[in-house]
Amino acid sequence: MIIIDAHSHLWLRQQATVEGKEIYPLPNGRSMFLGEERQMLPPFMTDGTNTAEVFLSNMDYAQVGAAVVVQEVIDGNQDSYLAQVEAKYPSRFFCCSLLDIDKGPLAIPDGFRAAAIPGHRMHRPLNDPSLVDFFKKMESEGQILSICLGDDSRQIAQFAETIQECPGLKVAVGHFGMVTGKCWEQQIKLALAPNVYVESGGITWLFNSEFYPYPSAIKAIRRAADLVGMDKLMWGSDYPRTICAITYKMSYDFVLKSKELKLSEKEAFLGLNAKQFYGFGELPELPYIKNMSE
Repeated sequence: MIIIDAHSHLWLRQQATVEGKEIYPLPNGRSMFLGEERQMLPPFMTDGTNTAEVFLSNMDYAQVGAAVVVQEVIDGNQDSYLAQVEAKYPSRFFCCSLLDIDKGPLAIPDGFRAAAIPGHRMHRPLNDPSLVDFFKKMESEGQILSICLGDDSRQIAQFAETIQECPGLKVAVGHFGMVTGKCWEQQIKLALAPNVYVESGGITWLFNSEFYPYPSAIKAIRRAADLVGMDKLMWGSDYPRTICAITYKMSYDFVLKSKELKLSEKEAFLGLNAKQFYGFGELPELPYIKNMSE
């Protein structure tokens, strides 16, 4: 089965200031996060770096053929590193530039085919005329927009207007519409537009209190498929933060083992939709390697 991760993160050094509070690495995979010490990485990633090579090892082990790398303001701008990653591993990674719409400038560096907007942390209206003009430019150049929205009906309505203004812009809406929030179905319905898809990055985080095998997450995937069609949905892990609680393979294995989804639906959700949407080419064959515990 083709498996592609549509929502992941990489960084050489996490360094950012958000709402006046600093975010920076601490020993043993921890970070100072907005005034609180948090386990940002698995504890075996001791030096605070979150590199492509470590991720590739996880991907190969879990038989994940490729990954889309998005960005978050809480990690700091990683454009320089991600440009190197995609140049070095073009068949395995599709990397997005960070677009901080609150600070600007509105530009996508050369070499990137996509931009990521962590809209849930932004204050600028998503239907701001100058921002819509920039989206139209992205649309004309065939670039992809990855965006996460807050559980805010006003922001969702703003972005719905933008989608109407830019019907040819390819959009991936992240975090499965903030599926545990009150407005998540409104976000999912954005994918009724022809070029808008939804990816599930962070779904295991959002249902963390329930834990594996995440029956409510499966119900949400089923509900979203009823709303917009399984061909509009893509799996995402939100690596590496989510693998503080589970293994990387577990972040999709609960879908693979579910009896609530047909095989063809699993194939579409776990890889085929993302392969088509992002234009991935031939992917490596990744044989299963037996664990020592088996």
